[in-house]
Amino acid sequence: MAYKRLLVAIDLGTASDKIAVKAASMARTQHAEIHILHIVEPLSLTYGADLHLDTSALQEEINEQAEIHLSSLAQSLSIPTQHCHLASGRPETEIPAVARQIGADLIVLGSHGRWGLELLLGTTTDGVVSAADCDVLAIRVDRET
Repeated sequence: MAYKRLLVAIDLGTASDKIAVKAASMARTQHAEIHILHIVEPLSLTYGADLHLDTSALQEEINEQAEIHLSSLAQSLSIPTQHCHLASGRPETEIPAVARQIGADLIVLGSHGRWGLELLLGTTTDGVVSAADCDVLAIRVDRET
């Protein structure tokens, strides 16, 4: 099956570039359009509402750094600026939402091998698979990369 529009979701960690390169290569061989997405989790979600600090400046800096990294990665892979997406929220909710918004027929993301308690608690990948209206390709990411 040939895909027409891929959405690669990255966390901007060390393995993100490898995932994006694999997805871009797949898009080229299938003559598909590629979009790249990063989700910034608001500090209030990450650390809970118990924070009694004004985190707006820190959140703004996180967003700016994410935009810079995302733009740089997209430029290195010849992904047009209008195909770069930065969203805020929970990845398992936002990734399928952006995929629907752009009409993606494949979501590509990285997945760590999980064992024990991590497996029982679920992962972002599991959440995306459950919520997505299209196929999802999970690329295995080793913890050392």
